[in-house]
Amino acid sequence: MAKSYNQKLKILYLYQLLRTKTDNEHVVSMQEIIDYLDGYGIKAERKSIYDDVEALRYFGCDIEIRKDKPRGYYLASREFELPELKLLADAVQASRFLSEKKSNELISKIESLTSVYEARQLARQVTVAGQVKTMNESIYYIVDQLHKAIMDNRKISFQYSRWNVEKELELRRDGGRYRISPWALCWVEENYYLIGYDDRTNMIRHYRVDKLVGIEEEEEAREGKDVFAHFSLADYTKKTFGMFGGTAVMMTLLFENQYAGVVIDRFGKDITIRKEDEDHFSIRTEIIPSDPFYGWLAGLGVGVRLISPESEARKYKDYLRDILQHYE
Repeated sequence: MAKSYNQKLKILYLYQLLRTKTDNEHVVSMQEIIDYLDGYGIKAERKSIYDDVEALRYFGCDIEIRKDKPRGYYLASREFELPELKLLADAVQASRFLSEKKSNELISKIESLTSVYEARQLARQVTVAGQVKTMNESIYYIVDQLHKAIMDNRKISFQYSRWNVEKELELRRDGGRYRISPWALCWVEENYYLIGYDDRTNMIRHYRVDKLVGIEEEEEAREGKDVFAHFSLADYTKKTFGMFGGTAVMMTLLFENQYAGVVIDRFGKDITIRKEDEDHFSIRTEIIPSDPFYGWLAGLGVGVRLISPESEARKYKDYLRDILQHYE
């Protein structure tokens, strides 16, 4: 590369040095800057470096000078502070819809947003190996496809898969294609879901994103605008246990007071809690009946009782009876 061209890159190399090798605990001296630039074939005088530092400051870089020993320059603040980067890295690590390979790639990119010294702290905080992760390497791009279809206001078609006992993915409906109007994506119980409208049944449906195969954007515009005009994703996920679909039923549940936190964690602070006596409270809310819902109730033991409707209380009794029969 021509020497004159290298000189034009001087300020960029200077910023690279400050971004990767400095932070509030680590500085670079003027001599270290000169030596670093010399490694790229750039001869620099002190005055020109002073000018470049001022130009970077004017551009918005928070460059400070430490006057006590060790004396030098450092980048005092960045777009992301270290605690924020740790939070992002933890979120990537915990995301089951991301494969281990993609998680490591993203965490590596997050580490590049800070100095090499702080990145070491971040690396010690994060462990991806051994986590239960999706096997679907393409999910990163599937999510992008879904967002594009939503933005384009188009229907999509896809095949839907599931695991069999041989640990192989097999297609549902013998490989037949599903056709849905996509409206939203949500993160529920450690999985990513597509929320869409099925015009054949006039129902809202949801699908695990990591189980979608062969997504194609259709020419036809989405349907279900009126349905989703008043749709609340938060309400939908609160009433859906284990993301099992179905028709919501208004239920009344009676809890011991010790389970107030459990109820708020599940249904949110907006849930109306009615005091029944000194030891119990009740809630009335819409819930989609399903085995995961009954399993949630069973997990709370005698601390909760399904009061109404009576038909759902009977179904819950039958659920418990069927389980008990397996052990008799």
